[in-house]
Amino acid sequence: MVEAAGAKGWEASAEAWIARVDSGDSTRELLLDSVMLELCGDVMGLAALDVGCAEGRFSRMLAMRGAVVTGFDPCRAFVDTAAARHPTGKYLVASAEVIPFPAATFDLTVCYLVLIDVPDFRKAIFEMARMLKPGGRLVVANQVSFRTAVDTGWVRDEAGNRLHVAVDDYFTEKAAHVAWCGISITNFHRPAEAYFSAFLDAGLRLTAYREPHPTPEQLAEHPSLETEARVALFNVMAWEKG
Repeated sequence: MVEAAGAKGWEASAEAWIARVDSGDSTRELLLDSVMLELCGDVMGLAALDVGCAEGRFSRMLAMRGAVVTGFDPCRAFVDTAAARHPTGKYLVASAEVIPFPAATFDLTVCYLVLIDVPDFRKAIFEMARMLKPGGRLVVANQVSFRTAVDTGWVRDEAGNRLHVAVDDYFTEKAAHVAWCGISITNFHRPAEAYFSAFLDAGLRLTAYREPHPTPEQLAEHPSLETEARVALFNVMAWEKG
């Protein structure tokens, strides 16, 4: 039921999501893109897989740097948009839990803020590892687990000032409904231990771990990033297949 609801949520929210991305997403553009690209390294000529590619924004960024990109998403509207915007890429409808390619097909796999949307994240991580050639890289951006533990987010004082981030019931894996900017979907919370155990159990080796946050210059130009300067919202990891 959760999986079906999640897929339907993205189908219903696809138009709003595309409009949101097209209008600019400062957290991705300022905090995540540069770290993701750095950890992907030199992608020229590499066979790259974009897991949960949505409208194909990051797929196109990899393609512009010379990667041969394949992207997939369970949402048909996203796949159609990605294919229309990048006709030389390959895009298909598929689930992260059952990736429809033979083992050891790709040099690089990216998963850009997708795991929080996937019901069976352990199976998805196993599948992403299966896709990689020996020595291949998996680069993953995700929300840090202490920010997904409760849906209240920042605790505020009577004047509305942010005091601190609330964390509770951290070790319970659970689904939660989230909504913003016309988007209404299901996200999932898991403790960090669960994620790291899944990557390690899939035979992957951690090579880099980052918690992106704004520079003083970015913060001066984009005050809305103030919360990300106080408490990490994302992590970005690079894993290697042995």
